[in-house]
Amino acid sequence: MPSGEQLERGRALCAQGAWADAHAALTAAEQANSLDAEDLRLLATAAYMLGRDAEYVETLGRAHQAQLDGDEIDQAARTAFWLGMHFVTTGDVGRGSGWIGRAQRLVEHLGEDCVERGYLLLPLAFRREAAGELAAAAETAGQAVALADRHGDQDLFALAAHTQGHLLVLDGRVTEGLALFDEAMLSVTTGRLSPIARGIVYCGVILGCQAAYEMRRAQEWTEELARWCERQPDMVAFSGRCHVHRAEIMQLRGAWSDALEEARYAERRAERGNQPKALAEAHYVQGEVHRLRGESGTAERCYRAAAELGRDPQPGVALLRLADGDIGAAAAAIDRALAETRNAGARGRLLPACAEIMLAAGDVARARSACEELSQIAASRGAGMLEAVAAQSRGAVDLAGGDAQGALVALRHAWRAWAEAAVPYEAARTRELVGLACRAVGDEDSARSELAAARRVFGELGAAYDVTRINAHDVPGTGAPMPDGLTARELEVLRLVAEGRTNRAIAEALVLSERTVERHVSNIFAKLRVSSRAAATAYAYEHRLL
Repeated sequence: MPSGEQLERGRALCAQGAWADAHAALTAAEQANSLDAEDLRLLATAAYMLGRDAEYVETLGRAHQAQLDGDEIDQAARTAFWLGMHFVTTGDVGRGSGWIGRAQRLVEHLGEDCVERGYLLLPLAFRREAAGELAAAAETAGQAVALADRHGDQDLFALAAHTQGHLLVLDGRVTEGLALFDEAMLSVTTGRLSPIARGIVYCGVILGCQAAYEMRRAQEWTEELARWCERQPDMVAFSGRCHVHRAEIMQLRGAWSDALEEARYAERRAERGNQPKALAEAHYVQGEVHRLRGESGTAERCYRAAAELGRDPQPGVALLRLADGDIGAAAAAIDRALAETRNAGARGRLLPACAEIMLAAGDVARARSACEELSQIAASRGAGMLEAVAAQSRGAVDLAGGDAQGALVALRHAWRAWAEAAVPYEAARTRELVGLACRAVGDEDSARSELAAARRVFGELGAAYDVTRINAHDVPGTGAPMPDGLTARELEVLRLVAEGRTNRAIAEALVLSERTVERHVSNIFAKLRVSSRAAATAYAYEHRLL
């Protein structure tokens, strides 16, 4: 095929999002005849969308030089911006700063009111964010929005609007931030954004909605991003992050097997596209599902893989330690994570685990402190889902503090919110607490009804730890909590001890280390005041724990 036909074909395929064929056609056209700056930019975009980062950088660098040679200073400045941002986001800050500096130098040759100055406001906004100057960073991004609006640059408008929205959410101005997310996404769905800008905004808005605990919008845009990815089956860029988002939504909705499958697919896509952040999140999501299903060893491996890629695996690991009965390790892990976290939104993701762990440790005062901070964050942000989390934690703390009637008010509110949002696991956790509060006020019929409903959902989900724990709350024939303070994991180990299994066999069954099982057995002996496996077995039969 003549080079001219290959070139036209490559341009058309880029417009269709057929990136592999577009890349092949443009490469063939270049081999037959050199490409101009605009076609080199198209070839670079195809390489990016296929996950070929090194080729993207090399080709975009050649496009930049062609723009300089053609005295296209505005385009050269814009290309330098994109190169700089790529290097910065992939961790090569030195080269990234160099390219941003070159873009700034080129912009000095242009007029004061040029759209390229708007692009260069974005790195400044990110620097101010890194310095903790959120209000100033949001104002800087807003100036970029105004420049984009004035010049009619849709790429810059969407990039700057979603950046400003994210900064406002971080600064606690959630309603304003969400409005900007909606406006940015309107540009994505109705405008003609370049493919890379479109993918960045899709993912950025979803992350921002998650930070704002606005799961309805997060789900809506995740579904839209998935449709965009499906229309481009050979696209690698953004697809890893897309499938992570889908896995997170599936987990929230209780489709845990589907969430695992989706997260594993995200893992493969992220590896192919050299996307370490998406890969880390894919591992973390898998860890969360395995933890909820009681698959301790597998969850541990997933969390470790996420940590190796730079993703702090909290609060997952702390909650895993709690489920395994190691309350000291759980408390140390969550304390460390909170000590390193200053942003209110990020703390909001850790505080519920802190309250739960402190209650398990018997430190009601510390749990109440975590709950109060969580409630303040929720109230300041007006986030419906975060308010449900706060109400659930408040109910658990009130119940532990002896105010069962007050606990019921908070827990009923939380349960309604989870039920309306179709979040079955959290709804069941809350219903379990409602059952215990009903028992505490003497309403045993309601207690049994609530506990049975929660147990049914846990069973349907495959939430092994939770089934064990709720069985302990509602021992057949007694209607009383499990005696002597055994944890759910310790009860599970005790039952296997009573079956006559060795520590090694128990470790294999529960995917634990033998040392962990030894610690559980030792704790069981101490709590039950027995000195042998036979005595522990007799205790279990006597108290109908089997």
